Amino acid sequence: MDILKPQKVLFENTRKIENLLDEINIDDEIENISIEDYNKERIEFVDVTIRRSIINNTSLIGGDLEKDTFIDVVFNNCNFSNTLFENCSFIRCEFNNCKLTGCNFIETGFCDISFIDTNMNYVNISMSNIKNVLFKNTTLRNSDFQEDKMKNILLDEADFTKSTIFKTSLNEIDFSNSIMEGMAVSIEDIKGAIINVNQAFDLLYLLGVKVK
Repeated sequence: MDILKPQKVLFENTRKIENLLDEINIDDEIENISIEDYNKERIEFVDVTIRRSIINNTSLIGGDLEKDTFIDVVFNNCNFSNTLFENCSFIRCEFNNCKLTGCNFIETGFCDISFIDTNMNYVNISMSNIKNVLFKNTTLRNSDFQEDKMKNILLDEADFTKSTIFKTSLNEIDFSNSIMEGMAVSIEDIKGAIINVNQAFDLLYLLGVKVK
């Protein structure tokens, strides 16, 4: 499966900005910008589009970023813990070594996205469309996936410990080198997933049997 990368060739022409809110107050469609070492708690901007941009070492904890669109954006070493991303769209984006703990991604669209070395514990990704997405060396402990539509999901040492998956088909998703310990999932949802032998034993509870 090929995941499309952000159009990095255009990043050479980015314009460095100091205050994101100042830019948003001028225009709700921003492109070719770079942000570095920007820290703001409980920031709010809604229905804004950011294209072809780089966001480095930025902390936006507890923010409200509803209905925003991110296209060809790379996030490096960012902290968005407990931020609301409800009804957002992410297209050809990368999250590298980021912290997304407790983020709310309800009714959000993900297409051609890479989460690499990222903390996504306690995220809520429900009623969302998730297509062509990589989770690499990423933790999703205690995460919620409910009523999602998934297609072409690639897992590489992802950690789903104690996550909850409900009314979300995992058909053809390969969990074999990832962690599923304590995952809450139904037989219907796990049907068709690729797992290893040890994971099969962990999921025997779905059959109501015990192994001596």
